[in-house]
Amino acid sequence: MTRTQEKVAKADGELKAPSRRLVALFSIYLRWYLSRHFHALRIANAGRIPPQAQPLILFGNRASWWDPLVAMMLGRTLLPDRDHYAPMDATALEHYAIFRLMGFFAVDAGSPRDVTQMLRAGEQALSRPRSALWITPQGEFHDVRERPIVFRPGIGALIGRRGRVTSVPIAVEYVFWKERLPEILVNVGEPLEIADGTMEDARTWTNLHSYAMAATLDELAMLAMERDPAAFELVLNGSNGVGGVYELWKRIGCAVTGRPYRHDHGSLHRQ
Repeated sequence: MTRTQEKVAKADGELKAPSRRLVALFSIYLRWYLSRHFHALRIANAGRIPPQAQPLILFGNRASWWDPLVAMMLGRTLLPDRDHYAPMDATALEHYAIFRLMGFFAVDAGSPRDVTQMLRAGEQALSRPRSALWITPQGEFHDVRERPIVFRPGIGALIGRRGRVTSVPIAVEYVFWKERLPEILVNVGEPLEIADGTMEDARTWTNLHSYAMAATLDELAMLAMERDPAAFELVLNGSNGVGGVYELWKRIGCAVTGRPYRHDHGSLHRQ
């Protein structure tokens, strides 16, 4: 057994509750960090999340390295009174150990043990009041246009062991619109209200969730192509403008002509 596997085995016991103080402090840094790298974080259909649902699973696609950070920001924004839990690769969690104090738990990704680890920790999380479990059942990165969407069996097995659960698909896409930096676009799908997870086998639940994820991503793709910010709620407003010498030239032009200066690149088409 490797050193990492030994640490994972020790961590397979009681799931640590996230430190709310640490999460709040990290969220301040996270808001600043995301605003430096993205023009905006926008969400559509946030009202589809049942605010009082318990147990609650939020499952998303796996699009990029940014996904866990985006999920943390969404959790703080949409469900601020909840404790949020999520799996993380054991090697990565060993390197970024601070995330263990913020609700992340280790899974030995790619090994036969990862489903068992996810089930054990996931059941603990779902059994706690006012909690939310975030998972990305695809496991690895996949393009948002890839179909069919194939989920690993963990989510179906977890639901099959629960008596009742609400699952909500969360689709995320990173796109360029009019600004220098990309947009983070999020769409909340229709919730799956499961009265008794034992009524169907794990494969059925896995397939049902993959279909729901595809529908939510398809809906988000349509919204992204329309390029209409009004279709989304603004969660985070980041950096604007084209930057550099181009931004300086724009400032000079506005000063000379007396036009009002607007920092965002999209304002060029409104003047």
